[in-house]
Amino acid sequence: MAGREVEEAQAVNSARQPRLITEPGLPARVAAIAEPVIEDLGYRLVRVKVSNADGCTVQIMAERPDGTMAVEDCEVLSRALSPVLDVADPIDRAYRLEISSPGIDRPLVRLSDFERYAGNLVKIETEIPVNGRKRFRGLLVGTEGEAARLTRDDVKEGEDADVLLPIADINEARLVLTDDLVTQALRREKAAKREAKAAKKLERQQRRHHAGPTGGAQSA
Repeated sequence: MAGREVEEAQAVNSARQPRLITEPGLPARVAAIAEPVIEDLGYRLVRVKVSNADGCTVQIMAERPDGTMAVEDCEVLSRALSPVLDVADPIDRAYRLEISSPGIDRPLVRLSDFERYAGNLVKIETEIPVNGRKRFRGLLVGTEGEAARLTRDDVKEGEDADVLLPIADINEARLVLTDDLVTQALRREKAAKREAKAAKKLERQQRRHHAGPTGGAQSA
């Protein structure tokens, strides 16, 4: 129970954290409109992309504070966001709205993302050079302050494998798809399904309890 309580506290703290890695231009305008709606429904925004797929596609990645996202969650957000975006009209042409989970090889955008996925392989691109380079790949060790610590897997002789990257200076950070990462994702999905099933069972029990015993009317 104590471990579960710690996880729940971490999820709450994670939900309150701002995104340190954000999108520029038109996606940023869409994000400014969508994020308050997403947060009001108990989710958090991960990333917004606007592409020319199918004419124009606005992809909004979102998730629950614990990092999970089911198809039903995407449907909830789609129904809530469609009318809001229609009224705000940030896109000057017809577009298709796509709500999705961040995926297994997900982008990392919050400090809590770099903490939660420590121990996994990542690719990072910075806005300004760090030690003479902008692109990094290696094992995510964790965080120090508001910087990510990485152990590079492509070091040359004489180079230091460990590097500290300020998250605010990162253009993009993404997990690399590995077998371990897939296993972790499957475990989280199974745990989320068990919790959802338990919550529904408890809700049914509470409804039966409040309804009380049934039966025909009795006369004295």
